[in-house]
Amino acid sequence: MLSLPTKLDHCVIHVSDWAASNAFYQDVLGAELIDRGHGAWAYRFGSEQLNVHGPGVKAGPVAKIPVAPGNSDLCFEWDGSIETAAGHLTEHGIEIEIGPVERNGARGSGTSVYFRDPDGSLVEFISYQS
Repeated sequence: MLSLPTKLDHCVIHVSDWAASNAFYQDVLGAELIDRGHGAWAYRFGSEQLNVHGPGVKAGPVAKIPVAPGNSDLCFEWDGSIETAAGHLTEHGIEIEIGPVERNGARGSGTSVYFRDPDGSLVEFISYQS
């Protein structure tokens, strides 16, 4: 397989409510909130970032068919046991929709739980710990 000097830098999600989404992505997922000015935000996770389109944002360029609020499917690696991840979600009043279940991710086989963000986008925590 050809190896190129690339890695994911950012992707874009769309939200309908800045306050609810900012609180969710910061408190539940641990994002650093980046103020992009003019009412726009981004969510940074270490060296990766979710750029966010939402109310009042005139972004460009955009995909031919921009993702709508609730149409994203995101997976975050949980650095701990999946039981700890589930406990964290419960502490924040987040309902687990599916899991724990075995899944394959970027690092191979792991265990996942699935839940929703405030707009209904599917979010997954995957743990590679046994």
